[in-house]
Amino acid sequence: MTEIAMTTDSHFYEPRDGHRLPHDPFNAIVGPRPIGWISSRSLDGVLNLAPYSFFNAFNYTPPLIGFSSIGFKDTVRNIEATGEFVWNLVTRDLAEAMNQTCASVEPEVSEFELAGLTPQASRIVKVPRVAESPVAFECKLSQLIQLQGADGQSVDSWLVLGEVVGVHIASELLHEGVYDTAAAKPVLRGGGAADYFEITAEQRFKMFRPR
Repeated sequence: MTEIAMTTDSHFYEPRDGHRLPHDPFNAIVGPRPIGWISSRSLDGVLNLAPYSFFNAFNYTPPLIGFSSIGFKDTVRNIEATGEFVWNLVTRDLAEAMNQTCASVEPEVSEFELAGLTPQASRIVKVPRVAESPVAFECKLSQLIQLQGADGQSVDSWLVLGEVVGVHIASELLHEGVYDTAAAKPVLRGGGAADYFEITAEQRFKMFRPR
């Protein structure tokens, strides 16, 4: 067994007092994180597409995914109104387009058009997916929760949880029926103002759970 060295020096801080560093390390430590590239539709039919770095999967059966929005943004407002959204996988080829959808624009502006992306009709929900993305989850809203601190005070962040009711996977990503994560070259959010990471096959290693 490899000997594990003990950490003898560390930087400690209480977040309420500030981190005393050039950039808040929280996002960099909890990372890299998968990106919640969420498409939604307003009641008026306007399409919205936005990336969220606080995103992950939370349950197998039923499959549940979720993302947190700092502020009650158009995406959250649309999902609350319609009860539907789609998660789209961000790949390396789509990184620049995803970044374009970060732009702060008026609610009547569609980020699909802004980033030159193609909305493609979903099978179950009325919200379209990104046609250029090789993987998409059609989702129905299960919970919308305003977050709060340990003191019970509400904060201006909203956790959106959705049940995956439809899954689209490009056939070339299925090797003998097994989804190949590295083949999709997903992009993950790191820390700092601009750090992202790409998963490649060279980074793969295997571990099997002990019996």
